[in-house]
Amino acid sequence: MTHFSDKFIYFFLLALALLSWWLAEYSGIIAPGKVTPTGTNPDYFSKGYSKWEMDETGRLKSKLVADEMKHYLGYWATHLQKPVIQFVNEKAPPWIIAGETGLLSNDGKQLQLNGKVTVNRAKGETVKQLIINTTNVLVSPETSFAETKEWAELISPPNITTGTGMKLTYKEPIHLELLSKVKGKYETK
Repeated sequence: MTHFSDKFIYFFLLALALLSWWLAEYSGIIAPGKVTPTGTNPDYFSKGYSKWEMDETGRLKSKLVADEMKHYLGYWATHLQKPVIQFVNEKAPPWIIAGETGLLSNDGKQLQLNGKVTVNRAKGETVKQLIINTTNVLVSPETSFAETKEWAELISPPNITTGTGMKLTYKEPIHLELLSKVKGKYETK
């Protein structure tokens, strides 16, 4: 008698499982297929994001931090709030570039900083302090290059130079170029 009741219980459970699956599938309770996020919902996000990159010797090359990071499925870039990227240099203080918002390409080769952008290199033993105020800067971490088509203000106390459009190579040899409408105010000793 026990053998028959065990088979009956297994058969009953199997029939119940099949009936539940059939009802869920065909009643619309569970939509068939995988649910994909829409363009307004991130597929992943983080509050307090940081990304460190090392050089071939294992030393810190760059560090990117942001208050918030959001990535959307199928989008070419990651959205950042208040991103700050720091490029380490052995012989001088680091270059620090900060923006209001940013887009980091999925391959990490381009960082578009939007809104007000500040580029800062502190004073060091062999270099003067340099502050650049501008907007909408495209940074290429791999090639140590940054550029903008917008107005830029270069401050190397006590000197101030302004212009429209800027190209900056922030790795030795440093190269900084304002492209047009360049004006300066320089103090002499």
